[in-house]
Amino acid sequence: MKNENLIQYICGVADNALILGQRLSELCGHGPNLETDIALTNMALDLLGQTRSYYQYAAQLSDKDKTEDDIAFLRVERQYKNVLLVEQPNTHFGYVITRQFFYDVFHLLLLQELQTSKDETLSAIAKKAIKEVSYHQRFSSDWIKRLGDGTEESHQKVQEAVNDLWKFTDELFHMTQDDRLAVDSRIGIDVTTLKEKYYQRIGEVLEEATLTIPEIKWFQKGGKQGIHSEHMGYLLADLQYMQRTYPNMKW
Repeated sequence: MKNENLIQYICGVADNALILGQRLSELCGHGPNLETDIALTNMALDLLGQTRSYYQYAAQLSDKDKTEDDIAFLRVERQYKNVLLVEQPNTHFGYVITRQFFYDVFHLLLLQELQTSKDETLSAIAKKAIKEVSYHQRFSSDWIKRLGDGTEESHQKVQEAVNDLWKFTDELFHMTQDDRLAVDSRIGIDVTTLKEKYYQRIGEVLEEATLTIPEIKWFQKGGKQGIHSEHMGYLLADLQYMQRTYPNMKW
């Protein structure tokens, strides 16, 4: 597998963590209570820490003298390969938790398999990150149950979030050409094999939360090909502002 293809595969995994970490960081100081606020901030830090490990490795593989900062901050929108789910805005707390839950279940399944990657660096990153992501899934699953089986208002709001965000879940299992090359090289994971376990786990938690799975025939996709929603540009404007305004800034 060529280095450029491997870099693209790594970015496909890492961009999800970067963009979701950015979304969670927007909530710092805005949580419904202090404990939850701190938890969400710590989860953002976990994801950004994972992102650094992936991007550092991608920078090492690159022959273009790039750094992790270049990869994180100096690409244009179409060069990011994250799924549409993680870039959706923080509409309200129900949306935040539902988005997190839908991604956490997938993320944990992915890392469990990525631990067996032939690539020792990716395997090591997965083994370190899986402890953090296991907590993320417990946190978001517990909150889904509390909101879904809580008050009439909390149930209504989280059901609204489930209905609106469900259409983004199928893209998690789409395979790009770089994904297939990584699988053929026994480096990457065939995410299509995770789909059944994913929806089984999702269904179990939603049932316990007294929430209904929406009947949707059409799903949205495009993020893995760099075709993003209208929210992505605004997110990148915030994320990249300092680096683009003050190039090569050092703290």
